Amino acid sequence: MPHDTASSVTELDMFELAPVSLWLEDYSQLRLLFERWRRDGISDLRAHLQQNPDLIKTCSNCIRLIKVNKKTLTLLGANDFEHLRDNLGLIFQADMLPTHVDELDQLWNGESEFSSNTVNYTLSGQRLDVQLRGTLLPGHEERWDRVLVAIEDVTERETARRALAASENFAHGLFQHSPISLWVEDFSRIKQLLDGLRDRGISDLRVFMDVHPDFIERCLSEIRVIDVNEHTLRLFASRDKKTLLRRVGDIFRADMLPHFRGQLVDLWEGKLFQQREVVNYALDGTQLHVHLQFSVLPGHEDDWSLVQLALTDITARKKAEEYLEYLGQHDELTKLFNRSFYADELNRLERKGPYPVTIIVADVNGLKATNDELGHLAGDGLLRRSGEVLGKLVDKPAHVARIGGDEFAILLPGTEEKEGEALVEKLQQLVDINNQFYPGPPLSFSIGIASSQPGERLESVVRRADMLMYEAKRAFYAAQSSPPAGSGLAPAAAQAWELLRATAKEDEARD
Repeated sequence: MPHDTASSVTELDMFELAPVSLWLEDYSQLRLLFERWRRDGISDLRAHLQQNPDLIKTCSNCIRLIKVNKKTLTLLGANDFEHLRDNLGLIFQADMLPTHVDELDQLWNGESEFSSNTVNYTLSGQRLDVQLRGTLLPGHEERWDRVLVAIEDVTERETARRALAASENFAHGLFQHSPISLWVEDFSRIKQLLDGLRDRGISDLRVFMDVHPDFIERCLSEIRVIDVNEHTLRLFASRDKKTLLRRVGDIFRADMLPHFRGQLVDLWEGKLFQQREVVNYALDGTQLHVHLQFSVLPGHEDDWSLVQLALTDITARKKAEEYLEYLGQHDELTKLFNRSFYADELNRLERKGPYPVTIIVADVNGLKATNDELGHLAGDGLLRRSGEVLGKLVDKPAHVARIGGDEFAILLPGTEEKEGEALVEKLQQLVDINNQFYPGPPLSFSIGIASSQPGERLESVVRRADMLMYEAKRAFYAAQSSPPAGSGLAPAAAQAWELLRATAKEDEARD
């Protein structure tokens, strides 16, 4: 009678033909070692082996190999069982000892099965990542003299996993140690808000935000910060990430609303990559100018749930630009506006007013004599004092400019001449106060004032103010060089002297 093919396959055949590496081993000596350690008072095997790492090798040496199948010989590159047995030291190297502790600990704690992910080596030295599973065979649970161990080669999977982990670590390292500030944020709620507007029939976001400016703040409040890198903590003066995320509102202040409005418009129009310059604040209150690059990360274009912001600190550049702009419009010595600004402002007032425009021209008295007698440092001192006094005299929309070596102009839009004359009196008071605090040559001005007439060009107003200033200048120097009345003065000089005396009497009366 013919035999059934399936029933003719013996257990030995199944062991030999198994598609995975199988090892039949004897753990009985290991069991005896464990029993001795228990008698010696050892209760925590893992701690015992960690304190005595040489004992891991002792445990491993207690295991006796009985046989392996063909798959094992093929996997490890052995010619036969004896070739494999005699070279186990090449297969089980130091890499496997830490994971071997896990296997031993499972047996110590009474498990009849154990598993681990460990490392073996072929006899040619090739590394193998393996997944090991062992079981005490039925009927041998008391003696541990028959243990079946199955080893699956997972080298390809583990190599891919390590490559992925290395790639993730590399990307994480680039993120954390980037020399610019990086933010990972969730904009999904903002997308939902914008989509909601479209569903309501809104077609022009700019007009909608003009009517509903609170929508911008609503969107800003819906940004969720997921992560920031180390440079961000340094840039924004935060001691740790938790503090920064808790105080995001101190960073994104109202100053950035106009910039964020533009960002929302770009998103509305489908621009998922954007660049712009914005203002933020560090947690210590320092204003930061940053160049922002915004991008929705690939794979998140439909919900904006993952976006990256790269912030480059351009505060130093902005300050340099502002300083250059300041120098382009200001006189470095007096800190007042310069002639270039004066000419531009005069042209602007010519076109747009408001009228009448009153112009005061003031010239420092005695500057040349101070330079000649005391040196240019003393003369520069007079000019700096002039800047102090004139700088305190007016506020916008009025402006004061140094338009020549010792000449200054005050532009007063929408000002009648009478108001300008009151300002001249205030200037004299400030000069008097200034002279009380500085030794050396006193500060004084020769002044001319003129107001525009309907239809009159401002350059004509400037000429009239200049002529009056020069008349005052001639009177000042005539008075300086002339003796008192009655000493034979020329008529013009006598008139100048009388004018000076009358001014002095008026000053005394005011005091």
